Amino acid sequence: MTTSDQATIQQSMALAKAHYENFPVASVLLPKDLRAPVGLIYAFARQADDFADEGELLPEERLALLDGFRSQLDQIRDGVTPDTPLFQALQAMIKERGLPLAPFYDLLSAFSQDVVKARYANFGEVIDYCRRSANPVGRLMLHLYKAATPRNIALSDAICTSLQLINFLQDVEIDYRKDRIYLPLDELQKYKVSEQQIADKNSQGTWALLMEFQVNRTRKLLQSGAPLGLALPGRIGLEMRMIIAGGERILRKLHHVRGNVFNQRPVLKPADWVYMLYRAVRKK
Repeated sequence: MTTSDQATIQQSMALAKAHYENFPVASVLLPKDLRAPVGLIYAFARQADDFADEGELLPEERLALLDGFRSQLDQIRDGVTPDTPLFQALQAMIKERGLPLAPFYDLLSAFSQDVVKARYANFGEVIDYCRRSANPVGRLMLHLYKAATPRNIALSDAICTSLQLINFLQDVEIDYRKDRIYLPLDELQKYKVSEQQIADKNSQGTWALLMEFQVNRTRKLLQSGAPLGLALPGRIGLEMRMIIAGGERILRKLHHVRGNVFNQRPVLKPADWVYMLYRAVRKK
């Protein structure tokens, strides 16, 4: 590993630790030899996501930045040394760990979609987005763990999609400020919730019923993937059980406030992390 690669990995780990997340990212629970690869994957995803979201860039400028990342992936695919330190480090790690490139391309596809698509007609469209925005990360983790069996991939997809849905439920107000609504429009209509109600931060009327429906569906999906936490060995399994417990904890908080994310966005606090660790160890 070159000095440049080592510096890039250190920067990636710092980036992962600097951003608040509900769920562990390159945490101390992971085996030490996996933290640097996970940090690089996180840095790739974080920077690409920022291209789609942050700053005052025009849509075409955002898409151009994402296309630049896509070109760097093409160089890795074609066996050419990429232009930037991040992708040079990624190239070495992908080769060493035997990771597929498709998940990286899928992530860029989802981030590009965020630039051009702000509404989702139905749950199928939301799931298709989650397939590219969340599931690739889980699949990459399984490849790092040398555990990417068809069954494990299916379980991981269920967990990752549910975690993405949980973020959508937490971030209804935040996403609306970006002119995005990830709640399916046909379900808003079914529960007689208008976009104006979201704009007004109004949790009255049938809002609680809409959110309870979302919470229950997401909980069932998360639970369907929960066996992965027992299928993976050692500290990796513990990490996965912590992630699942974190998702369950946020869903419980959403239920407790009847979906009123406008007054207080549910987040994990120190006591929650203690409880999650207890649950994760106890379930072993």
